[in-house]
Parts: sequence; C-alpha cells; structure tokens
Amino acid sequence: MYPIALDHSEELDMIRDTARDFAAKHILPHVMTWDEPQTFPLETFKAMGKLGFMGVLVPEEYGGSGMGYDTYITIIDEISQVCGSIGLSVAAHNSLCTQHIAQFGNEEQKRKWLPKLATAEHLGAWGLTETGTGSDAGGMATTAIKDGEGWRMNGSKNFITHAISADVFVVIARTGEKQDSHGMTAFVLEKGMDGFSGGQKENKLGMRASETACLFFDNVFVPGSHVLGKVGEGFVQSMKILDGGRISIAALSLGIAKGARKAAAAYAQEREQFGKPISQFQGISFKLADMHTEIYASELMIRHAGALKDAGKKVTLESAMAKLKASEVSVSVSNEGVQIHGGYGFTKDYPAEKFYRDAKLCTIGEGTSEIQKVVIAREWYKS
Repeated sequence: MYPIALDHSEELDMIRDTARDFAAKHILPHVMTWDEPQTFPLETFKAMGKLGFMGVLVPEEYGGSGMGYDTYITIIDEISQVCGSIGLSVAAHNSLCTQHIAQFGNEEQKRKWLPKLATAEHLGAWGLTETGTGSDAGGMATTAIKDGEGWRMNGSKNFITHAISADVFVVIARTGEKQDSHGMTAFVLEKGMDGFSGGQKENKLGMRASETACLFFDNVFVPGSHVLGKVGEGFVQSMKILDGGRISIAALSLGIAKGARKAAAAYAQEREQFGKPISQFQGISFKLADMHTEIYASELMIRHAGALKDAGKKVTLESAMAKLKASEVSVSVSNEGVQIHGGYGFTKDYPAEKFYRDAKLCTIGEGTSEIQKVVIAREWYKS
C-alpha cells in the first residue's frame, strides 16, 4: 500500500516493478553470502547501470536516465527492502559523487565523467568526512595547496563509501583557513593518481556489503581542470549536495523499514502460539499497526521533499526532517521486527537481524539525527 498522495504513473509503476524484480532475482539470493564476508558485488552495480539505476538523476544528454526524485526514491526503496547495503551504495553513487559533478561541474567536466558514471562503467565516491572532523566539516585537515597549474593534496578521509573500488572521486579539501565556509574546494580525483590510495575495508556492524574505507592523499597532484565550480565553494556545494543526499538516506531508511515490516508480518502470520497465529494477539497486532503508520508517515515526508527537489526549490528543512523521521522509524521498526520474531530474530536464519543491523547506519550517515535536529531548528527559525 502506498500513500494516496503519490502520483502513480504507468512509467513509475513499471520502474518499481523492474527494481523489485531485479532485487528478487539478483540480490536476494546472495544477501547473506555477501554480508558475512563483506563482499562488495561490483558486477551487480554494473548490471544495475545497464538498467539506468546508477544514473537516475543524470540528464540523458550525459548518458543518464534523466528522471526525477520520485523515480529515484522508488528505486532506492525497492532495492533496500531486500538489502540495505546495496541500496546504500546505489544512493552514494547517485546522490553524492555523480550528482556533485552534474550539479556543479562545467560542460567539459560533465561530458568527461558523467557518461561512464551514469552507466556504472565507472563507480563513484565522495569524500568529506575525516577522522577528527565528522560533523564539524569546517575543521577538516586535508589540504590542497596551489602548485603551478594544479594543486597538491595531502591528508586523509574516512568512512568513505567505495573508497577502494571507485574510479572517480569527488573530494573536499581545505584551500583556506579552518572554519571558513569559503575556505574549502571540491576536486575530482581519479583512481591511479600518484600518491592517492584507499585503505583497509572497515569491519562494520551492518551495511557490510557496501564497501567503506579511508582515502589517503600523499602529495597528490590534482590538475586545475579538476576543480568543481570556483575555488572556495566546496563547503557550500557540499551542503547543497547533502540536501539531496538526505532524501537518499531517507529512501534507504524507508526501504529497510518496509523490508523489516514485511518479514515481521509474514512471521507473525506463520508462527502459532496457544493455538493461533501470533498476529492475532493484540500485543503483536498493535506493533504491526504502529510499524505501518510510521512507515506511511515517513514516505509522505520523503515524497514531499523529493517533489520540492524536482521543482528546484530549497529542501534543506524538508530533507532534514524526512531523513530524521525515516531513519529513526527504520531503527524502531527493525527493532520491533526482531522482537516479533523472538529468539529467531536473534539468529541469522531470519532476515530480521540484518534489517536491525543495517538500519542503525541511517541515523548516522550523511548527518546524525542530532545534526538533523540542529539543521531543522536553524531552518525552522528562519521561516
């Protein structure tokens, strides 16, 4: 069941069915075999690239699907109902690296990098976070110093999705003073640049099939033609990219919550105690009712934020609220999903425990729940 406020076009329903079928055939059979050893299934993303899922928001003239956020949310939602790890990687590729180039690159840069990113011939990564500066991005230590016709970059980034396997990286580095919002610049780096490397894969609680590692910059020369936008605009650009990225994480949260709800409902109908399915007991039925209500509310907020983004309107407040709501709902729904499964929910024989592990990242990535509240309070007071 989908919120009645949503516009159900034939095209959107077809895309939803395509994403659902792909997830069922090409992701579901491998979920736990990827999760346990933290296997990053690169070929699966290349297959999704052929379907247009890796360049959803990229204009057709640059090889993308040329679709809007309504479609994008739907694709992330459907994939994440099966595996949050894969949904996360699709989101990071689309909304961070690829979208940063699409939104702030010049014509030459867009034609150079977007076509291969849009088809997943190349995988994208985005680097803002550092070991000592998580939410405090203005204090970043990674620097880029002018050197002739280019720049010399030194430092590191951590918790970067696709840090090892990506081909194209958008990296924010300090080109001015710390805490100066105009003292950071966005650069495009490519795999194989001298002094540029990825670190060891992080051993994570959840989202284990989505690759996460550090990036290291040892006197890396970055050509001047690789600067996105103007020097000093990197931080401002990043905040705008995160507006869209938070819609992505909200959609990821939505999918995980729906997957957890589906698994819990199926189990509650099958599991019998005292001569009847546990779904018939009020304690369980009320949990399922709360799940459904909170998921419904989350989706309305996410779709509204997506519609505003498609209309070219500012979505800082709406995307932060949608991300906050959906991510917290994802955690609460997956938690109740484990509870409904009882002891079986604590085992890897049922999907409940993986939804539970994956959901937690949604309250942390692309701005913690606490940071979302800071943003919401600030933006609300302005209005």
